[in-house]
Amino acid sequence: LSADGEITSKPMVLFLGPWSVGKSSMINYLLGLDDTPYQLYTGAEPTTSEFTVIMHGPKLKTIEGIVMAADSARSFSPLEKFGQNFLEKLIGIEVPHKLLERVTFVDTPGIIENRKQQERGYPFNDVCQWFIDRADLIFVVFDPTKLDVGLELEMLFRQLKGRESQIRIILNKADSLATQELMRVYGALFWSLAPLINVTEPPRVYVSSFWPQEYHPDTHKDLFLKEEISLLEDLNQVIENRMENKIAFIRQHAIRVRIHALLVDRYLQTYKDKMTFFSDGELVFRDIVEDPDKFFIFKSILAKTNVSKFDLPNREAYKDFFGINPITSFKLLSQQCSYMGGCFLEKIEKAITRELPDLLGSIGLGKKPNVLSCDITGCGETPKNRYRKP
Repeated sequence: LSADGEITSKPMVLFLGPWSVGKSSMINYLLGLDDTPYQLYTGAEPTTSEFTVIMHGPKLKTIEGIVMAADSARSFSPLEKFGQNFLEKLIGIEVPHKLLERVTFVDTPGIIENRKQQERGYPFNDVCQWFIDRADLIFVVFDPTKLDVGLELEMLFRQLKGRESQIRIILNKADSLATQELMRVYGALFWSLAPLINVTEPPRVYVSSFWPQEYHPDTHKDLFLKEEISLLEDLNQVIENRMENKIAFIRQHAIRVRIHALLVDRYLQTYKDKMTFFSDGELVFRDIVEDPDKFFIFKSILAKTNVSKFDLPNREAYKDFFGINPITSFKLLSQQCSYMGGCFLEKIEKAITRELPDLLGSIGLGKKPNVLSCDITGCGETPKNRYRKP
């Protein structure tokens, strides 16, 4: 389910990657927080053990995870399902910054190879998946001096499947290497990631050093500067396309809801068809849920209009679903219609096929051409951003 806070939330930019690659430093740099009371703590050792949500507020304020999860007006209430141990590792920071009026940043604990998930005390991969599913832009950050692509990172990229268009690879601290070394590292990074990103078009890679220090001498300063500007333009595009992305998100969610409703209806109809006066209801339904293909449940859904086989959920998921929700607690879709209100299924189909596409089209027609600039995003709010230097 999507909470109201998720639908009305600002675009989310998620930072992922191994420990000490510069994720927190990059956020400090993009927001110009270095040497201010607002800056995130950074260091050569693993410094971020929490999921940190950086958002806009009238003054500097820290919000505990349990408070964020309890506030239904925010988009983080679903995180309660990951337990108290996780909420203690969730923190929100409100910062009075212009850019944060239009976007939210999320910093994550660094991935440490050979660390078991249980050692964290909460389902780390599941939490990452929750943020990945809701992120509008995902920065996966690497340090060229220590490329460590192990099992933990492989798991992360498996979780990123289907989100390739939102992934941006950041080769940070690029000025710490000579040109020839940097080229070797660039090639080695792609060689390591190629089996993990199985798409025709690879993600965009930004090569630069995202912190307020001057570039090291004898490095490609012009290239790094252009890369920074390109990244800021990329970020601005996500902000400008916020409304379109939200409508598309709602429509995709509506498609999943429709398919789920059709599947539950089909399970229920099959159950009713197979039940007789002498039947054991539990045994009948167990037979159906254990082998739905025998009763053509999923194939019958594919015969419906606008249902793709790639959108069908896993059959195993419905074993768990009906283990929690008894089949007898549902009504057939045909019984959920009223003379005045119409049918629930017809309403959601109308939203998917007509209302949401029309809304998306009207926004596209009414949108004025946008000139990318830091006046819009607020990225130039502090003079420390290097692209503002003459």
